Parts: sequence; C-alpha cells; structure tokens
Amino acid sequence: MMITTRTAIPTEIKVLMNHIYELHKGVRHMVLFTCNKKYSELAIQRLESQGIPYLLQPAGRQNLNVYFGRRECLDAIRLIVTRPLNQLTPEEDFILGAMLGYDLCAQCERYCKRKSQCEGKCQVKCEACMNSI
Repeated sequence: MMITTRTAIPTEIKVLMNHIYELHKGVRHMVLFTCNKKYSELAIQRLESQGIPYLLQPAGRQNLNVYFGRRECLDAIRLIVTRPLNQLTPEEDFILGAMLGYDLCAQCERYCKRKSQCEGKCQVKCEACMNSI
C-alpha cells in the first residue's frame, strides 16, 4: 500500500500562479500581487525560477506588495511608487491603475473623485467621467 502525502497549496499562491499564467499568455504586462509576508519566500522562488522580474514593497506589518512583469513596466513603477499606495497622488494612482490594466473608465472616475477630494473640484473632465454623470 502506498501512502500519499498531499500538501495543500495556499489560496494566495494559487492566485500568484494564475497571475503568472496570465503574464505568460500576454493577458497582462504587469501584476500587483499582495500577499502575507509568510508567503513571500515561496512567491519570490516561483518568480525567480521562471525568470520573471519583480519588485517588492512592504504593505503594512503583515503584507507585501509584489510587482512583477515586463522590465520596462517595473522601471516605471520604481519611479512612480516611492511610498505606500495609500499615499500616492491622484495622478500616480491613476497611472498605476492604468499600468495594471484596470478598467480605464473606472480609473477616470476614481481619479476625478480623488482630485475633487484633494482640491474641492474635479480639474480634469474626461469623456468617460462626463458620460457617467
């Protein structure tokens, strides 16, 4: 009789593997993966074993932001994301969301809301935002 030991793959690592699959298939050029720091070593090993460039950023006490994907995207991230995500300007937040492939109209709405909170009124009126009003 053969005894098989199964090791459960944590959900966070399954999500990472899906992101890597999408990266390889060209669905996305860059990914922001947030995980508990206890999975950081496993995540880094997986990325390095596949030759995927990455950038790490602390995200609170227990979490880590792992940016990975095309090198030119990561080069831009190094210049834009120089502090915690909740401290980004509305412009930096917009650029990051667009680079990550988030819905552009939703990013426009988010940008306008953040600008109006920061300055009292929306300075930028894009077509997507105007059509949603």
